[in-house]
Amino acid sequence: MSHRLSEEYEELRRSVEAFAHEVVAPVIAGHYERGEFPYEIVARMGEMGLFGLPFPEEYGGMGGDYFALCLALEELARVDSSVAITLEAGVSLGAMPIFRFGSAEQKKTWLPRLCSGEALGAFGLTEPGGGSDAGATRTTARLEEGHWVVNGTKSFITNSGTDITALVTVTAVTGRRPDGRPEISAILVPAGTPGFSVGQHYSKVGWNASDTNELVFEDCRVPEENLVGERGRGYAQFLRILDEGRIAIAALSVGLAQGCVDESLRYAAEREAFGRHIGHYQAIQFKIADMEARAHTARLAYYDAAARMLAGEPFKKQAAIAKLVASNAAMDNARDATQVFGGYGFMNDYAVGRFYRDAKILEIGEGTSEVQRMLIARELGLPA
Repeated sequence: MSHRLSEEYEELRRSVEAFAHEVVAPVIAGHYERGEFPYEIVARMGEMGLFGLPFPEEYGGMGGDYFALCLALEELARVDSSVAITLEAGVSLGAMPIFRFGSAEQKKTWLPRLCSGEALGAFGLTEPGGGSDAGATRTTARLEEGHWVVNGTKSFITNSGTDITALVTVTAVTGRRPDGRPEISAILVPAGTPGFSVGQHYSKVGWNASDTNELVFEDCRVPEENLVGERGRGYAQFLRILDEGRIAIAALSVGLAQGCVDESLRYAAEREAFGRHIGHYQAIQFKIADMEARAHTARLAYYDAAARMLAGEPFKKQAAIAKLVASNAAMDNARDATQVFGGYGFMNDYAVGRFYRDAKILEIGEGTSEVQRMLIARELGLPA
């Protein structure tokens, strides 16, 4: 085992680090304050190939792997989480279901555009009143003359209402099993399909430069071949997607946690109080040391989960651990960084103010911390 990244991974990490500091950092605060989606930044990310990192070259991808995506997410989130979550959702939630489960025709049609960043895909799972109980799907889809007719509402959907959103893959009840349980399938709905509309744009605590909307389906008709994967396997497919996505969210969380360390170190060397730079005081030193320890430990957790995934080994427990540990680290580090900055940490002019607002969702999105603990307990053999 080596603690060093390979030359290829390190080159990617450095290039995204430079992009985050040179392109994202100078302008993202304005986007965040105005609640504007950063189209020009997303276009540049597409030109760099970031949206195609884990996909084969035959689909316009970079021929990399999921760990490469995680490294990019960490570096972006060290500067801003809105940009990082746009990439994470576009890849792991938008494109990955089609790559993992889509037909040859679906892959040929959609993946090149998604890999280039020319278009974004979204993942329609969560419903109003559903939250963590994703299996309690109420959206329905019935077959009628060779078409699926979709009715229902999805909530908190990232990348679902931008000018470049091309599709949403939604879970819907397509029938009942012999035991009465719902048969849940995944159906691809292109943007602009009649009966598919983007509802309210949420006013959020954080991630203000990312796109999050409610989606409404009213007798929305799509061809029968828009079924993604096997009929009745939609829920199981998305559980697999969420296992992978938890590693990506862990990487994003580590980036935010490390960004808090970066900003605090810089500020501690500049800010003076009682005649000395505050970095001279043990209270500040210990706080920053704890922040670094959290970020380091969380990084090891997501590295381990990603390594197991790429090796084809079971990784569900490790992904849940990584997501739990890293989201906790992000939240704790954001709180401590705000304390280091004092009153300035409460101002949106400073990055740590954005970090603090962005951190909380990491303990909720793509599986709450409580869900992660439940998954870990089940993997340990405790009763379901």
